[in-house]
Amino acid sequence: MIVGVYGDDVTGSVDALLQYRRAGLRGALVTSPSRVGAVADRTDLPVVVVAGTARSLPTAAMAAEVVPALEALKGARLVQYKACSTADSSPAVGSLGTVIELAREAYGSQPVPLLFAQPDFGRYTVFGHHFARDGDRVWRLDRQPTMSRHPVTPMGESDLAVHLGRQTRLPIASVPWTAYGNLDDRLRDPAAAAYVLDALDDDHLDAVGAAVLGLPARPTFALGSGGLSRAVGGVLARRLGASAPPLADTAASAPGPLLAVSGSCSGRTWDQVRAALDAGWVGVALGPEAVGQATAAYAAGRDVVLFSAQGGAVGTPVDVSGDLAAAVRACGSVRPVPRLLVCGGDTSGRVLQHLGALSLEIVAAPWGNAPLLRVAGGEIDGTEVVVKGGQVGGVDLFEQVRRGR
Repeated sequence: MIVGVYGDDVTGSVDALLQYRRAGLRGALVTSPSRVGAVADRTDLPVVVVAGTARSLPTAAMAAEVVPALEALKGARLVQYKACSTADSSPAVGSLGTVIELAREAYGSQPVPLLFAQPDFGRYTVFGHHFARDGDRVWRLDRQPTMSRHPVTPMGESDLAVHLGRQTRLPIASVPWTAYGNLDDRLRDPAAAAYVLDALDDDHLDAVGAAVLGLPARPTFALGSGGLSRAVGGVLARRLGASAPPLADTAASAPGPLLAVSGSCSGRTWDQVRAALDAGWVGVALGPEAVGQATAAYAAGRDVVLFSAQGGAVGTPVDVSGDLAAAVRACGSVRPVPRLLVCGGDTSGRVLQHLGALSLEIVAAPWGNAPLLRVAGGEIDGTEVVVKGGQVGGVDLFEQVRRGR
């Protein structure tokens, strides 16, 4: 294990695994810190990712979730806390300020590099302010249609140092891309506990990756999106001469009807659900009779999507992962579930945990940032799984996953 990652939800964890794999570094995703030891000594897996749930936890519960992972990953050269590329967090929920505090207690008081930008995914930071694409338009974070109205962590501030500074008493500062000529020195300056870093393109990512890997702490701790994974992974793979076999960019069609379960509140996911319904899928809204309805349709060989929210309009967030897992379990009792699509960044990890999944590895990447994975362990051992966050994928993603490509 050279790189250890804690992902604050399962879709983000998968994204980190994918970015390192694309750079040439193979890895495995585990669903508990207790599973790190089972894969950490494998020489063919320099990257180990722990899929967690901290993004949706109240601040008081963060330490119990995050600290065991930080301890389990201490043997790595670099430890990344994988956060969402839209910096989802608040003083009350998923507090990234609290994460910085916990990391300093675990690894020492060196400044923490913070990179949320992920240019290939339409996420950019410039002069400390963050921007996120929605459709064909790039919005300032506090005006982006999804994040400005997020049901749990609505974003009212685009200056990431200000946004994170509200979550901790530690000083948070920014380093603009115009100062990258001396980025190494800036990241060693103890004047701040953490530094928000800009990135608009791959050149900026390379500069950040080299600077982070040049820091003297062992392990070095950094916090950020899949853009940080790409930045570090690319530089590290070149230095190691690592070259894992290229990921397949095609996948066979699903060997049977496709089952999709969604706890996503995103308007993008609802557009994808509607496109699937237009293509002939059976749609079932979550409710008292939903599991029976979904199971009957799946038993009849129909492609089924079970969803909890319509149109991106939701009230008080509710954990529906147990109900969605029950639907998967019930459908699997009437016919095999060879391929499963799970939607929702906060929901996906809990669904997999309910079903007892122990680890996952990427087998192909036909659909951008929603790769095809294979599960080991639990009730869905051997199942191919695609997990996607609310804003991931084109409108026809469900059909793409069903048909393969």
